[in-house]
Amino acid sequence: MVTHVLPLSLTKRRFFIIIFIISVPWILSIMSSPNMQDEMLLQTNIAELQTKLEHLHSKYIISQEEIQLLSHQLALITENNYILPDFQFYMNNTMPNMTSIKLPSIYNFLPHFLNDPNSLRPAFVQSKGRSGVSMILGVPTVKREVQSYLLTTLKNLIDRMTPDESADTLIVVLVAEPDADFVSYIAKQIEVQFPEEHEAGLIDVIAPSSAYYPDFTKLRDNLGDNHQRVIWRSKQNLDFAFLMLYAQRRGIFYVQLEDDILAKKNFISTMKSFALQKVSAKENWFVLDFCQLGFIGKLFKCSELPWLVQFFLMFYNDKPVDWLLDHLISTKVCGLDMDVKRCKTAKAKLWIHHKPSLFQHVGTHSSLKGKVQKLKDKLFGKVTLFYSHINPEAIVETQIKPYKKFTLQKAYKGETFFWGLLPQPGDHLKFKFISPIFIKKYLFRSGNAEHPLDKFYNTTVEILPKSMITLNRNYNNVTEDGYIIIGKFNTLGIASGSVDRNLGKISAMRLTVHSESENWVILSEIEIEEDPS
Repeated sequence: MVTHVLPLSLTKRRFFIIIFIISVPWILSIMSSPNMQDEMLLQTNIAELQTKLEHLHSKYIISQEEIQLLSHQLALITENNYILPDFQFYMNNTMPNMTSIKLPSIYNFLPHFLNDPNSLRPAFVQSKGRSGVSMILGVPTVKREVQSYLLTTLKNLIDRMTPDESADTLIVVLVAEPDADFVSYIAKQIEVQFPEEHEAGLIDVIAPSSAYYPDFTKLRDNLGDNHQRVIWRSKQNLDFAFLMLYAQRRGIFYVQLEDDILAKKNFISTMKSFALQKVSAKENWFVLDFCQLGFIGKLFKCSELPWLVQFFLMFYNDKPVDWLLDHLISTKVCGLDMDVKRCKTAKAKLWIHHKPSLFQHVGTHSSLKGKVQKLKDKLFGKVTLFYSHINPEAIVETQIKPYKKFTLQKAYKGETFFWGLLPQPGDHLKFKFISPIFIKKYLFRSGNAEHPLDKFYNTTVEILPKSMITLNRNYNNVTEDGYIIIGKFNTLGIASGSVDRNLGKISAMRLTVHSESENWVILSEIEIEEDPS
């Protein structure tokens, strides 16, 4: 059997010819366009093209590695005239001999990968296959003892994007848990809560195989940390590496986030513009930092993610992930003869901070058992804690005791938010209109940026029609005192909808709590829109 394999030089030549063919018309169209005469805009477009070429080149390198491996396998098949078993092939490929030098591989640092061929293959993928985007947002999540912030974070990220930004972005949620049922549950929640975004391919959900992780009981304890913390930070290093490996081929820039954050409006365009500006200025940056806390909001070129992944995998048991990033930057630019000031100046050229910050950490309960963290990024600025509306004149009352000045009356007037202590089953928040009205739509938003878990759970929205004749109709969900249940709060802590005009004018509207809550409750937005027609 004769096998023909293209020479690598010929393959490389063809690759760059294709890139040239694609690029030239694009550049010419920019230069000839009457709308592109501004020099800054031209430089930005050239910078974007440059980053795309770097990304394509990194994909080309990966492809060449695969071709090399395939060529070697085909040569062995041709030489021996039979197909070697997988195990024998890998043994032949990894055993040193007199004519070749074997580079270190991931198996040197994580030898347990050799025990299972699926160790580097995701155990779960929910994806529409979106790729070629400008921005990939990596969001790792795990089981939390208290409560998950994930859906609230995703809602915030999506709400802060324009349609154009959303179309050029991929959010990758890594559910870093071996429990297949939990992974499926999270994926289903995302699909149900964000149906349009799911269908459009904006959100991928992935989970690593349990074989991806080593035996954590055998990790070395160091840095004075107890074993549980060593496991937590070591696993985080591996989780980030897995996310980056998945993201590498799917976009131009990668941003590491967490599952308990807030983002500023148009954050995607701000990050992309800042990155392209640095590329255009030929600044040799490695990381652009859009948050001062931990590893939140760190942006990298996807083509340079292998540096991080390799570093994380080599030292995953030694240091926390944010320390490893700092060490990598130091290794790149700091000499042994440098003092602290010179080293810091050199690092600042590779690690560039953007002000103001675009992300804020809001979670209080860490994924590490028993750890409470209240760190806030002071450069993020003020966070919106409530939304004000002009509502119909009404008498407002509730059995839930308010905290300090945060009363329901003030919240209804749009002066602040309502903050109540531990709602109990049967508690109401009642709005009795001075004059009965037709209601066009309503919106109740619970929780806020600083206290995202203080939401209404198992709480219904109810109305009382002015005319009791209405109740003689075949309406379901009518309470004993004559209220009609028209909605409820979802898992994001929001209740919204419209009111059927056939119900006539409404005398009162109320929220009814049906189960005990472990948290206080915040009502950060009350909007009842009257239908004047």
